[in-house]
Amino acid sequence: MFTSRPLEESDLARICTFVQNEEELQYFYPAAKFPLTPEQIVEKVQTRQLPTCILHENEVVAFANLYQVEDKSCFLGNVIIAPAFRGRGAAAFLLETMIDQAKARFGITVMKLITHNTNTRGLIFYRKHGFIPVELLSNRTDAGEYIVGIRMERSVV
Repeated sequence: MFTSRPLEESDLARICTFVQNEEELQYFYPAAKFPLTPEQIVEKVQTRQLPTCILHENEVVAFANLYQVEDKSCFLGNVIIAPAFRGRGAAAFLLETMIDQAKARFGITVMKLITHNTNTRGLIFYRKHGFIPVELLSNRTDAGEYIVGIRMERSVV
């Protein structure tokens, strides 16, 4: 049903349409400005590893990458799913694809991520997939509101 491949320049405009509002952009890429642009994604992926797209019938439906790859661990970042594919298995396929790639390419044994306290759907999803909370990080939005980043980890041995 789903396949994966590296990010291509032609995917950027499509990925930008996945972000429905400023709150979702905070989850996907906190430093970006709404509306998301291809240039912002290009800027971010220059400092990331394995920018990956998930496809359904040759249409990009999800995206993520890795960062801070070190000491047999890394962070999963910039996770976004097309609205029409949320709750349909694309996120689970993306997660397992990123874990498999990180293990094969970098030999990681621990996958980490940070999600926001307001991202209830993300928290439930990651917990269901074996991630446990390990640290709370205090941040501020552009509007000056406090938000808590919850660092989660999962062993992938």
